[in-house]
Amino acid sequence: MKNSQSQMLHTSSFILHTLRRVAVVGTTGSGKTTLARELAHRLGYPHVELDALHWEPNWAEAPRDVFRARVDAALRGDCWVIDGNYGKARDIIWARADTIIWMDYALPVIFWRLWWRTLKRVVTREKLWGGNRERARNAFFSRDSLFLWVLTSRPRHRRDYPALLQQPEYAHLKLIRLRSPRETEEWLAEIGNSFDPQVIS
Repeated sequence: MKNSQSQMLHTSSFILHTLRRVAVVGTTGSGKTTLARELAHRLGYPHVELDALHWEPNWAEAPRDVFRARVDAALRGDCWVIDGNYGKARDIIWARADTIIWMDYALPVIFWRLWWRTLKRVVTREKLWGGNRERARNAFFSRDSLFLWVLTSRPRHRRDYPALLQQPEYAHLKLIRLRSPRETEEWLAEIGNSFDPQVIS
């Protein structure tokens, strides 16, 4: 079984061409989808957004079996980048992934990003998954507010992810833990400079 130090790999020790099936996780608002989309673009892989598989019109959640079937179908390829934290599909995703990218940013950074993302969506009435739109009341002033969700989910992620990565069924996973936007930018820059798509068979 791997210990936490061997799993928390730095770019300098990580063999870039082993990135084939990547799961990006982190607290809401940290920028998972943005990073996953950019990484998928640079690697030439499909990008899978779990929110798009999960949400139905009128903010209805897809039934558990339907959601898991969608995830299973989306991850049958040899190479992909997926983003999201849904525990009810974690066993499917992590069993097939070879790398976990954990965006473990400081709380002020997350809140700042989430604030501007939410404000933009509310003002522009941006269509999201299932044709849904965010509303100011729900986004900022309800029990379902994402800001409240951040406060409860971030401590849980910091407790649960290291423990999960110690489990035998996930011992194959490599972990890249990014703790700031600057660190993420530097890591992406190295991907751009070092990745050679010709090594992927």
